[in-house]
Amino acid sequence: MRYDISKPTAPAMPNLGKGTECIKLLLSQASKDMHEPLVPMFFPIFGAHISGTEFQYPDYSWKEPTGMMANLVAHSGDNKGQLTTLAKAICRDFTKHDEEEEKKYMAWQKQKNAKGANKDKPEEPQVGYWFPPSDTTKPAFLKNAMALEAQGGRTQYFNLPEVEMADQLCGSHKHVSVLLRNVYDRDKAGALRATSDGITGNPTIRACITIASNPDSTRKFYKYELTNGTFGRMVFSYKQRGERKGRIPRQGRYTDEFYQKLDEYIMRLDICKGRYIIRQLNQLIDRLAEDMATLADLADDDLLFEISHRALVSGWKAGCIMWVLNNQVWTKSMGELVEWLVYHDMWSKMAVFADMLGKDTYQMSETQRRGPKNMLDSLPNTFNEAQLEALRTNLEKSKEGTGPQLRKWMFRKFITYDAETELYTKTKEYLNG
Repeated sequence: MRYDISKPTAPAMPNLGKGTECIKLLLSQASKDMHEPLVPMFFPIFGAHISGTEFQYPDYSWKEPTGMMANLVAHSGDNKGQLTTLAKAICRDFTKHDEEEEKKYMAWQKQKNAKGANKDKPEEPQVGYWFPPSDTTKPAFLKNAMALEAQGGRTQYFNLPEVEMADQLCGSHKHVSVLLRNVYDRDKAGALRATSDGITGNPTIRACITIASNPDSTRKFYKYELTNGTFGRMVFSYKQRGERKGRIPRQGRYTDEFYQKLDEYIMRLDICKGRYIIRQLNQLIDRLAEDMATLADLADDDLLFEISHRALVSGWKAGCIMWVLNNQVWTKSMGELVEWLVYHDMWSKMAVFADMLGKDTYQMSETQRRGPKNMLDSLPNTFNEAQLEALRTNLEKSKEGTGPQLRKWMFRKFITYDAETELYTKTKEYLNG
């Protein structure tokens, strides 16, 4: 495993090499302190630009690059607003499309209002917005999903500058879990109303969402969503509190040259249609799945293993998008970035929520939170069962899990056992790995 997510500092992003030029282009407009936190946030925006396209996951299922969701978590005044600026830059084509749709709707509204009360009203046009405003209600969300499905299955993209805005989009906070899971799963999420004034329909939900929030509001918002699948479906990108510096971070100037280069990449997303299998990417995801199992065994953490499943899918979708952006050519640097995205997502989840997983409190300070601990690294190279049992007790894990954990470590060839001395020894493969 290349990254250790138990450390308090974020995994360092690899150098952006061949095949990641689009990511570097976007980062040229962001302040340096926001480079790593912003990278995971780009992919839901890109994913919304692809339609009529499916990729085969390693389990042989076909998935669209829709349903991608990411939450940027940073402290107040820590440059989260740069995400909105970059999102608007990427979605200039969406904005232009929506302006035409708005004109169509306003013309209908003007014509309808000009008719007398007893005269036939013109039929309302089917208006579909690709980049709806953040202040969108649940009925409007559903109505827009119906229009976009009728227009060929486009994806609507939402950028929510505050996490609480998701409550309105979902109808209320108690409905957040259901809607976000339907978005991720590309499921049908319709409504049946008794009167013609209500919105009735059952479209396939195609949406991508980015959210920005501070740590406290994030913890409160997801407090009751940590074990029902919603939490795992959301990619998190956490920016730690930085040093107090008396210098205002510099952003880019968004020149015409920047927009011209960006438009070329957006065009590649727009024209990509059909079904594809990216074998190098699927091989990488298979290896990362094994790494996630290893990580969970070292920490003896079932929840960590469960969370990793969707982190792998999200990283894989990001890889599919990079492949399209790079003219459908896979590179080593793209694989390195996908691997980092998976670990960065897992680290961010643990950095923000580790103390809340399975608990009811969200008042623990940032410095008190700890991610999963590699227990084997905490033991000497040669140890006995009692030492592991004591370590598990200190970490509030059951004594009964000591034997099964030792057997898992031996199965994975992390340790060997000497029956005469009753001691366990770390293998050279583990120590050198």
